[in-house]
Amino acid sequence: MNFYVMTLFPEMIDQGLNNSIMGRAIDKGLIQLDAVNIRDYSNDLRHKKVDDYTYGGGAGMLMQAQPIYDCYKAIEKKIEESHSDKKKPRVVYVTPQGRVFNQQMARDFAKEEDLVFLCGHYEGVDERVLEEIVTDYVSIGDYVLTGGELPAMVMIDCISRLVKGVLNNDVSSETESFNDGLLEYPQYSRPEEWMGRKVPPILLSGNHKKVDEWRLEKAIERTKERRPDMYEEWIKLHPVKPPKKRRRKHHADENGDKNGNN
Repeated sequence: MNFYVMTLFPEMIDQGLNNSIMGRAIDKGLIQLDAVNIRDYSNDLRHKKVDDYTYGGGAGMLMQAQPIYDCYKAIEKKIEESHSDKKKPRVVYVTPQGRVFNQQMARDFAKEEDLVFLCGHYEGVDERVLEEIVTDYVSIGDYVLTGGELPAMVMIDCISRLVKGVLNNDVSSETESFNDGLLEYPQYSRPEEWMGRKVPPILLSGNHKKVDEWRLEKAIERTKERRPDMYEEWIKLHPVKPPKKRRRKHHADENGDKNGNN
């Protein structure tokens, strides 16, 4: 999967994502990361200026449309040269005004071969270029940061984990929090007792069926306690089934058949 990040601080993206699991995925060629400096496309050759005052007044500066558009067109050309289908990439503008990012959105983005992120700064970005190139407006929460780089890195990390081969154990992405609408169950490692706290005996039993049942029970309990909003949604999709009614034995079964046989 190929990630392109339009940013004023490419070194921030490179330093933040070229480590640990992401770094290994990039080294293996499973992930391609290209942080593109918007200043390289500034019309101001001397100072590389990419911002200006807003029409109508107001505090702060606004990122100009033309440098961002030229930066995007360069990325688009690079993508077109590497593919034959000429499909335009999805462009994610990182903004607190967007839909809040979640695991389902990550799964949706992970289906793309190319994904472009636009990181804003100052008071934001000229609306006209957003209308021209952006396909998705996404936020990582209802708060404001100094720039879009951190949210972009959060999303790229999350999406990358869903790319086949990135995790050494692909089962990990299937059992963790949010994958099935529940938070992940508690987990334990050695030693069996630490600070007076023991590993639950069921996990030492070797009975995989019972272990799975325990994990589901704990996941439900944890979700209900910590994320009641998620729990309510999960209950709607998994309504509690009423217990099966026990069939009452026929009177003749209890006292013999009609012929008096026992």
